[in-house]
Amino acid sequence: MEKDQRLMTDDEQRESTVRQLFDLSGKTALITGASGYLGGAMARALAEAGASVVASSRELTRANEAAAVLPFVGNAAHHAVQLDHMDEASLHAGFEAAVELTGGLDILVNNGHEPLVNDWTDVTADQFTRQLANASGYFLLARRMRDHAVERRKSASIIMLGSMYGLVGSYPDAYQDICPASPVAYHTLKGGILQLTRHLAVYWAQDSVRVNCLSPGPFPPPKVSPELIDRLCERSPMHRMGTPHELKGAVVFLASDASSYMTGQNLIIDGGWTAW
Repeated sequence: MEKDQRLMTDDEQRESTVRQLFDLSGKTALITGASGYLGGAMARALAEAGASVVASSRELTRANEAAAVLPFVGNAAHHAVQLDHMDEASLHAGFEAAVELTGGLDILVNNGHEPLVNDWTDVTADQFTRQLANASGYFLLARRMRDHAVERRKSASIIMLGSMYGLVGSYPDAYQDICPASPVAYHTLKGGILQLTRHLAVYWAQDSVRVNCLSPGPFPPPKVSPELIDRLCERSPMHRMGTPHELKGAVVFLASDASSYMTGQNLIIDGGWTAW
């Protein structure tokens, strides 16, 4: 036996491989907004990594459609639940349904979002407050996940969806004469989600519950104006927009043991936008 092999500690001998660190086999994830443009890609990523996925949507039909197209790895099983994170009764009912269907959850991806088109010029107080209620839903679901993990005496990973616009302002001239400005209430919401992530992470670390934020940059859906896309590309160091599959590695990293010593952090996938 070589000398360096004899001196290896037990921990070193048990070191996980990269493949093992990113493997989600045996884990179950609940993702809100799973039928959406980015939510669908993240749900597929979790399934491709081996997780059983509970796809949720405000409409059960859309949740079922999202779950039906997810790939299966090993013994994974996928499910669908109706869950509106903007409605507290629906939120709790959806979470309980997910637990009943699976027997236990290990991962929560707070991705669902109720949008707002009104910008700073015409947004009302009620609309502004309604937009911030997205954060209330994220918190309530995260707390359910934390309490569930503690009850099971298991670790858990919670992923909040932020945005580059929770970190920086937008360029007014990118939107001028094309569409309303990037909504001020949205910027306020996403900045708050970053702080929510940090706050919960430090309180729940002792419970083996990790809380991190994933902040996408420009990932416009196909319906967005081509002229707006061109203007945004000019502002990006990579001179292009992101595509949904480019979030897949990040969400698996945050959900898996590959990020086991990471909590309270914000992972930004933005093509370099916030590096300017």
